[in-house]
Amino acid sequence: MNSRISFFKPLFVLVMLLFGAITTVQASTEIVIGLNLSLSGAREAAGISTKMGAELLKEEVNAEGGLEIGGTRYPLKFVYADNNTGLEKAVSGALQLISKEKVLGIVGPNSSSRAIPVGGIAQSFKAPMISPTSTNPKTTTNRPFVFRACFLDDFQGEVMARFATKEFNAARAAVLFDSENAYPKGLAEFFKKSFEKEHGAGAVVAYEGFESDYSDVSANMKNIMASEADVLFLPQYSNELPSILKQIRAAGWDKPVMGGDAWESSDLMEQCGDLCKGLYFSAHFGALGAEGKAKAFIERYKAKYNQLPDGYSALGYDAANLLLTAAAKLDHIDKNLFVARQDVSKQLSTIKAYEGVSGTLNMNSSGDPSKSAVIIRITENGEFESYATVAP
Repeated sequence: MNSRISFFKPLFVLVMLLFGAITTVQASTEIVIGLNLSLSGAREAAGISTKMGAELLKEEVNAEGGLEIGGTRYPLKFVYADNNTGLEKAVSGALQLISKEKVLGIVGPNSSSRAIPVGGIAQSFKAPMISPTSTNPKTTTNRPFVFRACFLDDFQGEVMARFATKEFNAARAAVLFDSENAYPKGLAEFFKKSFEKEHGAGAVVAYEGFESDYSDVSANMKNIMASEADVLFLPQYSNELPSILKQIRAAGWDKPVMGGDAWESSDLMEQCGDLCKGLYFSAHFGALGAEGKAKAFIERYKAKYNQLPDGYSALGYDAANLLLTAAAKLDHIDKNLFVARQDVSKQLSTIKAYEGVSGTLNMNSSGDPSKSAVIIRITENGEFESYATVAP
């Protein structure tokens, strides 16, 4: 676990003392869901997209009279905690949602660096939590109350290692990543493991970690340029790409650059422009060329927001809907909040063949779904094209 997240333990104890015992009785007139998202800060575009997808779902369910549980319909209420793309607010927001707002469950956070500690809190309170996009395995490990709506980094790393081999005939790879952040560090490790499994030990000829500050990666790029790698894997967040890609190009790198699902953002091309065109990344959803349930979702989303959804929108919709699907499987919603939360968690782990807008999903008892990945190519027009789909 990232050492930077260890601080939340004493904070958790302190807030527990401040809040005292949790009220066990919930209102029987509505279903309250909490969403812990980055609605401001460096990752606000991802958080806002997630919220937009979830809000579309809430609107649809309430238009039908609410969520039906055991023959009774309950209107949905969503309560938001803005974590400001920070760890401390993610933790305090989770405690607020669970203890003060008395939510049935939590959607979010998105990023693994926040989802991992918040997952620990959810587990301690025995409150179901489902992250739309946290791909680090630690998020759900030994946490039966914590789930995700996306694939994991081990699968994602394997997908991109195989894609580099097949698409670019790459036999030597370089990796550039933030070594202090759970998401890029974990994905870098899985990509390296998979690529070297394919090509042999040492096939990742440059494995360059930097310490959070990406404003100067010139020393890393010097090593990468000298490595004669065929491809560069860059598992960073979308808001970091413009600065890093400028440095990559300035160093003289003109070979393929690939990334992970955190590249996707509604404002990526606005910030990145020509630097990102022609590059590839793994994702959970592709709007261009979508069919079936995904296509219908896109049409409803465009009608409401006048824009195309991205992967965060789709997974915000699916994550919230998975929580509702689990609740709807109950024959009643218990007035004791502890019992109701445990009932929903048990049902979440049994969901199979869920047809989401981001694809079909089978949840396992560990809270990790089996589902396909989409490889996105950023076109010359700056559009996210579904280039390939890779099944587990």
